[in-house]
Amino acid sequence: MKSKSYIIIGFVVLVFGIIFIPKIVDRISNGSVVDRDRHAVGTKKMEVEDLLKMGKVPSFSFVNQHNDTITNADYDGKVYVVEFFFTTCPSICPIMNANMVKLQNRFKGKEDFAIASFTINPENDTPEVLKKYAEDHKVTNPNWNFLTGDMSQVYKLSNTGFNLYAEENENVNGGFEHSGLFALIDRNGYIRSRPDEFGNPIVYYDGTTDEGVKMIEEDIALLLNKE
Repeated sequence: MKSKSYIIIGFVVLVFGIIFIPKIVDRISNGSVVDRDRHAVGTKKMEVEDLLKMGKVPSFSFVNQHNDTITNADYDGKVYVVEFFFTTCPSICPIMNANMVKLQNRFKGKEDFAIASFTINPENDTPEVLKKYAEDHKVTNPNWNFLTGDMSQVYKLSNTGFNLYAEENENVNGGFEHSGLFALIDRNGYIRSRPDEFGNPIVYYDGTTDEGVKMIEEDIALLLNKE
Protein backbone atom coordinates (compact mmCIF):
# COMPACT_ATOMS: atom_id res chain seq x y z
CA MET A 1 0.00 0.00 0.00
CA LYS A 2 2.85 2.37 0.86
CA SER A 3 4.51 1.88 -2.52
CA LYS A 4 1.19 2.56 -4.25
CA SER A 5 0.79 5.81 -2.29
CA TYR A 6 4.30 6.92 -3.27
CA ILE A 7 3.50 6.26 -6.92
CA ILE A 8 0.34 8.42 -6.69
CA ILE A 9 2.18 11.24 -4.90
CA GLY A 10 5.00 11.11 -7.43
CA PHE A 11 2.52 11.31 -10.27
CA VAL A 12 0.84 14.41 -8.73
CA VAL A 13 4.20 16.14 -8.27
CA LEU A 14 5.16 15.35 -11.86
CA VAL A 15 1.89 16.78 -13.21
CA PHE A 16 2.28 19.92 -11.03
CA GLY A 17 5.80 20.42 -12.33
CA ILE A 18 4.80 20.03 -15.98
CA ILE A 19 1.82 22.41 -15.73
CA PHE A 20 2.78 25.07 -13.20
CA ILE A 21 6.57 25.40 -12.93
CA PRO A 22 7.02 26.92 -16.42
CA LYS A 23 4.36 29.52 -15.57
CA ILE A 24 6.04 30.39 -12.26
CA VAL A 25 9.42 30.72 -13.95
CA ASP A 26 7.91 32.98 -16.59
CA ARG A 27 6.26 35.19 -13.93
CA ILE A 28 9.51 35.49 -11.99
CA SER A 29 11.42 36.45 -15.11
CA ASN A 30 9.02 39.26 -16.05
CA GLY A 31 8.51 40.48 -12.46
CA SER A 32 4.79 39.79 -12.27
CA VAL A 33 5.14 37.74 -9.09
CA VAL A 34 6.36 40.82 -7.24
CA ASP A 35 3.83 43.14 -8.83
CA ARG A 36 0.69 41.08 -8.47
CA ASP A 37 1.31 38.82 -5.51
CA ARG A 38 3.58 40.47 -2.97
CA HIS A 39 2.22 44.01 -3.34
CA ALA A 40 -1.39 43.31 -4.22
CA VAL A 41 -2.71 44.64 -0.89
CA GLY A 42 -3.11 48.43 -0.74
CA THR A 43 -1.99 49.15 -4.30
CA LYS A 44 -5.40 49.54 -5.94
CA LYS A 45 -5.34 52.47 -8.30
CA MET A 46 -7.44 55.29 -6.86
CA GLU A 47 -10.49 56.35 -8.86
CA VAL A 48 -12.51 59.51 -8.37
CA GLU A 49 -15.41 57.39 -7.10
CA ASP A 50 -13.15 56.19 -4.27
CA LEU A 51 -12.78 59.69 -2.82
CA LEU A 52 -15.09 60.08 0.15
CA LYS A 53 -17.21 63.18 0.85
CA MET A 54 -16.52 64.58 4.30
CA GLY A 55 -19.08 67.41 4.40
CA LYS A 56 -19.31 70.89 2.92
CA VAL A 57 -16.94 73.76 3.53
CA PRO A 58 -18.67 76.34 5.76
CA SER A 59 -19.28 79.85 4.47
CA PHE A 60 -16.42 82.29 4.94
CA SER A 61 -15.50 85.83 3.94
CA PHE A 62 -11.97 87.25 4.26
CA VAL A 63 -9.66 89.71 2.53
CA ASN A 64 -6.82 88.50 0.32
CA GLN A 65 -3.36 89.84 -0.44
CA HIS A 66 -4.82 92.23 -3.01
CA ASN A 67 -7.38 93.68 -0.57
CA ASP A 68 -10.19 91.88 -2.39
CA THR A 69 -12.98 90.24 -0.41
CA ILE A 70 -12.96 86.50 -1.07
CA THR A 71 -15.72 84.10 -0.05
CA ASN A 72 -16.26 80.38 -0.50
CA ALA A 73 -18.48 81.28 -3.48
CA ASP A 74 -15.37 82.47 -5.34
CA TYR A 75 -14.19 78.84 -5.30
CA ASP A 76 -17.37 77.40 -6.79
CA GLY A 77 -16.54 75.18 -9.75
CA LYS A 78 -12.89 74.89 -8.72
CA VAL A 79 -10.87 72.11 -7.12
CA TYR A 80 -8.85 73.67 -4.32
CA VAL A 81 -6.60 73.05 -1.36
CA VAL A 82 -6.95 74.71 2.06
CA GLU A 83 -4.25 75.31 4.65
CA PHE A 84 -3.86 77.33 7.87
CA PHE A 85 -0.50 79.01 8.41
CA PHE A 86 1.19 82.29 9.42
CA THR A 87 3.94 84.21 7.70
CA THR A 88 6.37 84.32 10.64
CA CYS A 89 6.08 80.59 11.35
CA PRO A 90 9.57 79.23 12.09
CA SER A 91 8.75 75.53 11.80
CA ILE A 92 6.34 73.73 9.47
CA CYS A 93 4.87 76.60 7.42
CA PRO A 94 7.92 76.99 5.14
CA ILE A 95 7.71 73.27 4.37
CA MET A 96 3.95 73.43 3.80
CA ASN A 97 4.15 76.35 1.42
CA ALA A 98 7.13 74.95 -0.46
CA ASN A 99 4.97 71.89 -1.06
CA MET A 100 1.99 74.06 -1.96
CA VAL A 101 4.15 75.77 -4.58
CA LYS A 102 4.93 72.32 -5.98
CA LEU A 103 1.18 71.72 -6.34
CA GLN A 104 0.79 75.14 -7.95
CA ASN A 105 3.48 74.30 -10.50
CA ARG A 106 2.20 70.78 -11.07
CA PHE A 107 -1.21 72.16 -12.11
CA LYS A 108 0.06 75.26 -13.85
CA GLY A 109 -2.38 76.44 -16.50
CA LYS A 110 -5.33 74.70 -14.87
CA GLU A 111 -7.74 77.60 -14.40
CA ASP A 112 -10.02 75.46 -12.24
CA PHE A 113 -7.31 74.68 -9.67
CA ALA A 114 -7.08 77.02 -6.67
CA ILE A 115 -5.57 77.39 -3.19
CA ALA A 116 -6.80 79.11 -0.03
CA SER A 117 -4.20 79.91 2.65
CA PHE A 118 -5.71 81.30 5.85
CA THR A 119 -3.41 83.10 8.27
CA ILE A 120 -3.89 82.33 11.96
CA ASN A 121 -2.05 85.54 12.88
CA PRO A 122 -4.16 88.23 11.20
CA GLU A 123 -2.89 90.99 13.49
CA ASN A 124 0.51 90.71 11.84
CA ASP A 125 -0.48 89.25 8.49
CA THR A 126 -2.11 92.22 6.77
CA PRO A 127 -2.84 92.15 3.03
CA GLU A 128 0.44 93.98 2.46
CA VAL A 129 2.41 91.41 4.44
CA LEU A 130 0.63 88.56 2.67
CA LYS A 131 1.32 90.08 -0.74
CA LYS A 132 5.03 90.24 -0.04
CA TYR A 133 4.93 86.69 1.32
CA ALA A 134 3.26 85.51 -1.89
CA GLU A 135 5.86 87.29 -4.01
CA ASP A 136 8.73 85.85 -1.97
CA HIS A 137 7.33 82.35 -2.44
CA LYS A 138 6.91 82.79 -6.21
CA VAL A 139 3.15 82.48 -6.19
CA THR A 140 1.89 82.73 -9.77
CA ASN A 141 -1.52 81.06 -9.62
CA PRO A 142 -4.12 83.88 -9.73
CA ASN A 143 -6.49 81.63 -7.80
CA TRP A 144 -4.14 81.30 -4.82
CA ASN A 145 -5.55 83.60 -2.13
CA PHE A 146 -3.74 84.40 1.11
CA LEU A 147 -6.60 85.32 3.41
CA THR A 148 -6.79 87.44 6.56
CA GLY A 149 -9.55 88.87 8.72
CA ASP A 150 -11.12 88.76 12.13
CA MET A 151 -9.11 86.41 14.36
CA SER A 152 -12.16 84.83 16.01
CA GLN A 153 -13.61 84.00 12.59
CA VAL A 154 -10.33 82.48 11.42
CA TYR A 155 -10.16 80.22 14.45
CA LYS A 156 -13.83 79.31 14.15
CA LEU A 157 -13.24 78.27 10.54
CA SER A 158 -10.13 76.31 11.43
CA ASN A 159 -11.16 74.56 14.63
CA THR A 160 -14.89 74.16 14.03
CA GLY A 161 -15.40 74.44 10.29
CA PHE A 162 -12.50 72.22 9.21
CA ASN A 163 -11.49 70.66 12.53
CA LEU A 164 -7.90 71.63 11.73
CA TYR A 165 -6.27 72.63 14.99
CA ALA A 166 -4.97 76.19 15.37
CA GLU A 167 -4.32 78.14 18.58
CA GLU A 168 -2.24 80.90 20.08
CA ASN A 169 0.42 79.57 22.45
CA GLU A 170 3.07 81.91 23.80
CA ASN A 171 5.08 78.92 25.04
CA VAL A 172 5.88 77.58 21.58
CA ASN A 173 8.33 78.93 19.05
CA GLY A 174 6.51 81.51 16.92
CA GLY A 175 3.62 81.94 19.36
CA PHE A 176 1.07 79.83 17.45
CA GLU A 177 0.27 76.14 17.09
CA HIS A 178 -1.42 74.55 14.09
CA SER A 179 -1.56 71.36 12.09
CA GLY A 180 0.46 70.78 8.95
CA LEU A 181 -2.50 69.28 7.12
CA PHE A 182 -4.04 70.17 3.76
CA ALA A 183 -7.76 69.88 3.02
CA LEU A 184 -8.92 68.96 -0.49
CA ILE A 185 -12.16 70.52 -1.76
CA ASP A 186 -14.08 69.51 -4.87
CA ARG A 187 -15.91 71.71 -7.39
CA ASN A 188 -19.11 71.57 -5.36
CA GLY A 189 -17.53 72.68 -2.08
CA TYR A 190 -17.23 69.24 -0.46
CA ILE A 191 -14.17 68.21 1.53
CA ARG A 192 -12.87 65.04 -0.11
CA SER A 193 -10.64 62.29 1.24
CA ARG A 194 -9.14 59.04 0.05
CA PRO A 195 -9.68 56.00 2.30
CA ASP A 196 -6.88 54.26 4.14
CA GLU A 197 -6.12 50.54 3.73
CA PHE A 198 -9.04 49.68 6.02
CA GLY A 199 -11.55 51.85 4.14
CA ASN A 200 -11.56 54.66 6.69
CA PRO A 201 -11.12 58.26 5.46
CA ILE A 202 -7.72 59.82 6.08
CA VAL A 203 -9.73 63.12 6.03
CA TYR A 204 -6.70 65.38 5.50
CA TYR A 205 -3.35 65.14 3.74
CA ASP A 206 -0.01 65.71 5.45
CA GLY A 207 1.38 68.86 3.85
CA THR A 208 4.80 68.36 5.42
CA THR A 209 5.73 65.03 3.83
CA ASP A 210 6.45 63.84 0.30
CA GLU A 211 3.97 61.01 0.75
CA GLY A 212 1.15 63.34 1.77
CA VAL A 213 1.86 65.72 -1.10
CA LYS A 214 1.98 62.84 -3.60
CA MET A 215 -1.40 61.57 -2.40
CA ILE A 216 -3.14 64.95 -2.62
CA GLU A 217 -1.55 65.60 -6.01
CA GLU A 218 -3.00 62.35 -7.33
CA ASP A 219 -6.43 63.13 -5.91
CA ILE A 220 -6.43 66.71 -7.24
CA ALA A 221 -5.80 65.27 -10.69
CA LEU A 222 -8.73 62.88 -10.30
CA LEU A 223 -11.12 65.69 -9.35
CA LEU A 224 -9.86 68.02 -12.09
CA ASN A 225 -10.34 65.34 -14.73
CA LYS A 226 -13.92 64.71 -13.68
CA GLU A 227 -16.35 66.72 -15.76
